[in-house]
Amino acid sequence: MVVQPKLKHHAALFDEMASHVGVDLEAAFEQGGTLTLDEIGEAVLRCANCSDPGHCTGWLELDQEARAPSYCENRDLLKRLQRAR
Repeated sequence: MVVQPKLKHHAALFDEMASHVGVDLEAAFEQGGTLTLDEIGEAVLRCANCSDPGHCTGWLELDQEARAPSYCENRDLLKRLQRAR
């Protein structure tokens, strides 16, 4: 199935972006209420709809600031999780 590898790639990309901004997705999920399983799934789907994930990968390698790029579909979610830490 073609969809599964794409979703796995974007799940990893979302996790990497979260780590980049200082958010531990597993801890946010386990804290109860900070991050739900549905929110994780929706974030992965938003990431999978990105028109240029290769650019995001390159950005993660080069950017030194703990922020998501302005074009990131999950930027607001990541900001909320940063504040909840």
